[in-house]
Amino acid sequence: MKRLLLFAMMCASMSFVFAQKKGDKISKVITSEIKWWGSKVVKTAPTTHYGSLKLKSGKFNFDKTVMVDGEFVIDMRSLVVADLSGADQVKLTNELKGTNFFEVKKFPTAKFHLKKIIPLANEEYNSTIVGDITIKGIRKTISFPANAHVTQFTVEIESSRFALNRKDFRIFYQTSLKDHFIKDEMEIQFKISTAKVDNERPR
Repeated sequence: MKRLLLFAMMCASMSFVFAQKKGDKISKVITSEIKWWGSKVVKTAPTTHYGSLKLKSGKFNFDKTVMVDGEFVIDMRSLVVADLSGADQVKLTNELKGTNFFEVKKFPTAKFHLKKIIPLANEEYNSTIVGDITIKGIRKTISFPANAHVTQFTVEIESSRFALNRKDFRIFYQTSLKDHFIKDEMEIQFKISTAKVDNERPR
């Protein structure tokens, strides 16, 4: 019995160490901008649409002064179509938020877990971002170029305009020929920056 109790105490202490290992500092995102683009297979100005989304929350975890990872929640209900107005804007917005596309009532948020920032020898971008994105409950590992600057607990990232395959996340018309005219790739670009003052992780 004593051995069993000792083993349980050791497991508990190891779990505490690993939990603390993830990082003891948090730097919260204070400014953000997320843009999206979508188009039909025959890409022209009238068949290309664009808009924006809002970040619900975002933070970077630090172990001392080393960034461990980042965690971001996107408010899918904030989706806006920016290139249309009036009834056309309302129609497309409702369609994108509906059951054929992002199903925002069922999946009100999307998530991105930033796992790595890898230095990149490139004149346009200095880093490759690697992480897991979850849309409609489906998680995929992605990577894309970006300009990233990390100084102490301050983080600034501006991504390239990169593509996601909408069908990987079951974003398509289920029973309509219209889906064949829509390009599979939807494009995303974002900017985020954190506060300069870090916060201690609650213990």
